[in-house]
Amino acid sequence: MQLDWLNTSWRGAVLRLSAAWLALLLLFAADWRAMADQWWNSSTYTHILLIAPIIGWLVWLRAPQLQRLTPSIWWPGLVAAALACFIWVLGSFAGLNLLRQIGAVGLLPASALLLLGPRVCAGLIFPLSYMAFLVPFGDELVPPLQTITAKLTIALTQLSGIPAEVNGVFIDTPAGLFEVAEACSGVKFLIAMVALGTLVANVCFVSWRRRVAFMALAVSAPILANGVRAWGTIYVAQSQGAAFAGGVDHIIYGWIFFAVVIALVLGLSWRFFDRAIDDQMIDADALAVSPLLSRLEKFEMSWIAGLAGLLALTLVGQAWARAADRQVAALPAQIMLPQVPGWKMVDYLPRAWWEPRGSGADHRLLGRYEDVEGRSVDVFYALYSSQNEGREAGGYGEGALRPDSPWAWVALGTDIPQAKTDRLIADGRIERLTETYYRTGSLLTGSNVRLKFANIGDRLLLHPRPTMVLILSAEESKLAGSEASREANLAAFRQAAGPLDAWMDRLARLR
Repeated sequence: MQLDWLNTSWRGAVLRLSAAWLALLLLFAADWRAMADQWWNSSTYTHILLIAPIIGWLVWLRAPQLQRLTPSIWWPGLVAAALACFIWVLGSFAGLNLLRQIGAVGLLPASALLLLGPRVCAGLIFPLSYMAFLVPFGDELVPPLQTITAKLTIALTQLSGIPAEVNGVFIDTPAGLFEVAEACSGVKFLIAMVALGTLVANVCFVSWRRRVAFMALAVSAPILANGVRAWGTIYVAQSQGAAFAGGVDHIIYGWIFFAVVIALVLGLSWRFFDRAIDDQMIDADALAVSPLLSRLEKFEMSWIAGLAGLLALTLVGQAWARAADRQVAALPAQIMLPQVPGWKMVDYLPRAWWEPRGSGADHRLLGRYEDVEGRSVDVFYALYSSQNEGREAGGYGEGALRPDSPWAWVALGTDIPQAKTDRLIADGRIERLTETYYRTGSLLTGSNVRLKFANIGDRLLLHPRPTMVLILSAEESKLAGSEASREANLAAFRQAAGPLDAWMDRLARLR
């Protein structure tokens, strides 16, 4: 492959883009360090270590055609950069690392659009878009994947003649109780398979129908295979014991399992590949004469103004985020759980210790209420003067389920207006029902997303406002251990306490 970049306009373009990317990596170094830590230390995201070399290879495949195009400085690229900066700012305002990382990564293709122009970026559209896989995302899929895997597993288990009952993500069999834990949800293989499938769909297919069909297979195969793997573990346990089955599962459940899934997907799809090995990845001639790209390319500017504008956008975005970080709401020096009519405070003595984290909260309260009928409800309350890094009310590991606790998630509970409900279990036998409420301003919600948007709105306007979390929880009742009894306990407490938004505000002394 003969390339001659140095005698064309490409030399200046490559140098300018390299300088811009280096500056962006330094300006957003904290976000890139956080991503790199996940790539290296989280097994869910280790495949991302291959994404950058893959992007380089994708560019190299297009290089012979790209050198026939002329780069340009295109001012609408600043609009794309402004959008990426704004996403980063929103992530900073919400204390949401995922948005910050999307913004930081998005600045790379946006700056390429600015410094290479629309014609060249049309040829690079797939490698630049593939940069999205640098962002470690997918943890949000764990609960639904746990549920799907549990349903697939119980169906296969019962079809194979093994008596079994399912309780959320727990499957009870004669050989023991099995949990579809977060690590068994299959999320790591699904995310990696989507990244691989997207690559194969571009490199090996030309037909869009075949690409869509292949992606459908790439998404469904790891989900179905994970259900079969979980069923296999249970099936082996019936004759060989749970310990033996768990050992076998740990041996095969890893890259061996993923390699088998890849082999099956590629083996089924191989004969449908419709891109010849010597086909060009892009058509430079078609890009060079495109009327649309010719019209777009007229919006040029000087490279000095382009780089200055890119730098100004990033500095303004970071200054805005720092100004919002300094906004802190006034809070009382001390707060206490209030009296509730018909209920009294008692010693907090749960059968299995339950205590939400509340990281970074200015005030945290945990207590137990009991009424004359023996019904009890545990109350956790956290009050924050601001929401930023390390102080997110809805951040990872916050809420009713603390990762470093004996509790495990079972399933969602019954829908309650303005609340998020979860069923938890400890030691395979102690159950707990929780209701989580978030409060800021006039908002009362169980949705972490709605809370984030409310926090973002306040910080956009540099308006300091406290954020509150209230978690009501009922352990197995003294009267009965059913979920219905726990729901009744919580409903009785809510009725006695009155409107929870006013209750939470009084705790923060806002009323």
